[in-house]
Amino acid sequence: MFKIKRLYLFVLQTFLPLFIMTFFICLFIVLMQFLWRYIDELVGKGLDVAVIGELFFYAALTMVPLALPLAILLASLMAFGNLGEHLELTAMKSAGVSLIKVMSPLIIFLSFVSIGAFFFQNDVLPKAQVKMWSLLFSMRQKSPELDIPEGAFYDQIEGYNLYVKQKDRETGMLYGMMIYDVSSGNGSANIIVSDSGKLSMTTDRKHLVLQLFSGESFEDLKDNRSSVSRRNAGMLYRRESFKTKEILIPFDATFNRMGDESMSNQYIGKNFTELNHAIDSLTTRADSIGDGLANRLLEEPLCGVAQRKISYKNEKRVSEPIPPVVVAKAIDVDSMINSMSVNDKRNVVELARNKAERLKQDMQFKGYALEDNLAIMRRHEIELQKKFTLSFACLIFFFIGAPLGAIIRKGGLGVPIVISVFLFIVYYIIDNTGYKLARDGHWAVWEGIWLSSEVLLPLGIFLTYKAVNDSAVFNPDAYINFFKRITGQQQVRHIQLKDIVMDDVVPEVAVAKLQQLKADCEQFLTTYRKPQSYMAYWTRGFDRDETKRLSAEVEKTVTYLENSTQVLVVNKLMDMPILRQLFTYCPSRGNKKIGIAAICLFPIGLAGYFIGSMHQKHFKRDIKLVIKVSDELTALVKDSKDAIEDKSKD
Repeated sequence: MFKIKRLYLFVLQTFLPLFIMTFFICLFIVLMQFLWRYIDELVGKGLDVAVIGELFFYAALTMVPLALPLAILLASLMAFGNLGEHLELTAMKSAGVSLIKVMSPLIIFLSFVSIGAFFFQNDVLPKAQVKMWSLLFSMRQKSPELDIPEGAFYDQIEGYNLYVKQKDRETGMLYGMMIYDVSSGNGSANIIVSDSGKLSMTTDRKHLVLQLFSGESFEDLKDNRSSVSRRNAGMLYRRESFKTKEILIPFDATFNRMGDESMSNQYIGKNFTELNHAIDSLTTRADSIGDGLANRLLEEPLCGVAQRKISYKNEKRVSEPIPPVVVAKAIDVDSMINSMSVNDKRNVVELARNKAERLKQDMQFKGYALEDNLAIMRRHEIELQKKFTLSFACLIFFFIGAPLGAIIRKGGLGVPIVISVFLFIVYYIIDNTGYKLARDGHWAVWEGIWLSSEVLLPLGIFLTYKAVNDSAVFNPDAYINFFKRITGQQQVRHIQLKDIVMDDVVPEVAVAKLQQLKADCEQFLTTYRKPQSYMAYWTRGFDRDETKRLSAEVEKTVTYLENSTQVLVVNKLMDMPILRQLFTYCPSRGNKKIGIAAICLFPIGLAGYFIGSMHQKHFKRDIKLVIKVSDELTALVKDSKDAIEDKSKD
């Protein structure tokens, strides 16, 4: 009977609640982004709550590809950060359980999540996108709800501008009305002024009924005038006084949901199989259009001579090449041109240029169909590649978040959220850049769509490697020491007095080690008394074996003396410099060919010589400091020995 180990169950119980919580939080955040983007198209339309809820449901499904990777990143950061902060991860490692083994149940779980993400992208997302965009386009076409303001013109009724001075919200009466009727479309407006009125909707909600009381209307009749009376056009208008008047205005206030058929045929509504079929059809069509353009260019006469013969066989157009014309004597075109007059030359050049421009414009116009076809094909290929990128992104973000949480050892919502948002912004920028490059045809589709994964995958591998090997990725001292090594600055040694010493320091042995170290350092300074010349630096440099031996000897002496129980000795050991092993001490590595090649590259070689000379100078300075500290430590050890002997005599 299959039984999950208690360790794996504990890791799953730690991760799953955080994953579910962060997923819905991220989904809510991206859904709010969708709301702010399209809020202007939803407000003021009088839409039912059920319709808006349906739109948000389908929008939430389409936002899953954005929310899922971010949720995995944040949940893995928080889970392993909590394990590290509460020393649970340390306890697991001390028990012999590696980080990969701790991560293994989550790797299996997220592998199933990635597989499910593919089927979601292939089966659920296309239908959700079709429903969402169909609803959104239907909402865009719906007329806004009538909310006529006071003291301002209202132009949301097509063909009419209404002005209301005052309105009674309880009875719906409008007072001090002025109406500009421009529905005739002849450039003039019919003006209606009324003391009061009331606006209502017909039962089918497709017309407005405007009831007006005690008013006048003015209609311009200049379009109905005869040709004889055009001089008196400004005098032609009609005035009408009325006590009651009704106007029927076309105004469709119903919500007409468009069908899903148009969206289903788009690339957003197709699954893997349908996308492959569409790409094959588009590729065939693009090849056909390209072949047609190529044949059209081949059929163009060259210098007035036809290149191909067009014939029809069985109602099929056949293009065959015409054998080249063989002339008995070569034609000297230059002499023919030079024999022409200036006007004839200008006419020939102008005729040739016009013909070339016409052909170019004709090919460009016909090429628009090919460009549109290629753009549609790229959109289908992008949608096809996205079926796989979500699954891969889920795994990448886990292998970034889990090791990063184990390294920083910070749980909660503070540091993980900051790091997650930063990494996701970087991912989104790279992904959006690759998408636009692929969409516009600057890059191949697979290169643009997989760009973000290609960039973040090495980061995930690097962090996983560092976390498994307990490397100090975020230790500032490691980077400071690395910078000091590059710039040649002296590193600081940190030594503390030990509470318990297993092997005490023997004064005679310590003095002997210090004297031997001093002698070796003096010998090194004698060997390299003067600064090396340009030639000597690139061909010889410092002896690498000797510098390594001196550095190892210094560390052995320090390791032996740090067991001392004397505070002064331990404090003085911190003054002992760390002898660095830099590449610039001996850049040629004993190979004279490399040194000669660097000498020949004079500007670069001279810059390298100045940097290397500075580093060699710093190394010799450290050697002198080793000699000085060795003398001081020798004196301290001897003094401590004498003090111990005097105390034993007493």
